[in-house]
Amino acid sequence: MAPVTGELGTAFARAVAEKDDARVLELLHPEVDFRGMTPGRVWEATGPGDVLTALHFWFDEHDLIEDIDAIESDSFADRQRVGYRLRVRNNDGLYLVEQQAYLSERDGRISWLRIMCSGFRSIE
Repeated sequence: MAPVTGELGTAFARAVAEKDDARVLELLHPEVDFRGMTPGRVWEATGPGDVLTALHFWFDEHDLIEDIDAIESDSFADRQRVGYRLRVRNNDGLYLVEQQAYLSERDGRISWLRIMCSGFRSIE
């Protein structure tokens, strides 16, 4: 088992922050196995389109992601970890949202992805 780097996770975090659907799709393997947990729901998906559906629900068109406040990545064995904190503004105010993601790579793309989300935490 070859060690992996955190580059793929960092690229995913940046694509999420930029709401760059095309880049997210490039990073996801066609057979991606996805699970996510937000404060109110558990998400499951088996394809890139379903992952995008979850991301669009989490950050809809009214949510302006102003900045990445923090991003860190690491790898261990055959997994990568990336944590990222986003500054998000919408009609209700200014928020921080933090997500921790664990992923595995196949053919240079994300084939296994687990995300835990803090939810929108008000900072105003």
